[in-house]
Amino acid sequence: MNTDKSADLNPDTEADRFMEEASSSTLTDEQYRQKMRRRKQVQDQRIAQAIPEKGLIIVHTGNGKGKTTAALGMILRSLGHGYKVAIVQFIKGAWEPSEKKVFSLWADQLEFHAMGEGFTWETQDRDRDLEKAQAAWQKGLEYIRNPDFKLVLLDEINIAIKLGYLRVQEILLGLEQKPADNHVILTGRGAPPALIERADLVTEMTLVKHPFRDQGVKAQPGIEF
Repeated sequence: MNTDKSADLNPDTEADRFMEEASSSTLTDEQYRQKMRRRKQVQDQRIAQAIPEKGLIIVHTGNGKGKTTAALGMILRSLGHGYKVAIVQFIKGAWEPSEKKVFSLWADQLEFHAMGEGFTWETQDRDRDLEKAQAAWQKGLEYIRNPDFKLVLLDEINIAIKLGYLRVQEILLGLEQKPADNHVILTGRGAPPALIERADLVTEMTLVKHPFRDQGVKAQPGIEF
């Protein structure tokens, strides 16, 4: 039986299978080239059938580090393409984030708002935290509705939803107001199921090891802030 006859497989499964088979150390050079040719055919077919462009709702969640960092990478890409972007930070804001200093180099393309006053155990004022979260959401909504801003990052908004400062239904209604080709990223652990269901791209950061939890190492400049 020829295992390359995989019409019944979806493209993702087929592509993964070819990569797995190609990793075998028993393949001859010619067998490896055949696998890679088939892998390229599958990829070319997928690209040919893909939608050229669509505005995405992107969620970065999970208990692991890197949610905001990954989102800021997308911000840099968008800046590199000459797009206008906006960052609205929920919860954060009691300190001057270092990324804000760096992004000031693109002042003509990027607008940055750190609108929180710190973590809940620092502020110890639920009413004020709620007020700040609502203000941050209204600012974010302005950018979401604005067709000039290709990408909007709502940093740590998932935390604000989880704490009850914002209602997920309110956020979903706001996301429906974005222009069709524009993107929105929502970060923070504990993203609600309704938001995950609505999103086009969801990445969950998994915590395996953490220097503070496992070794008692404090947050360090350039890594955490």
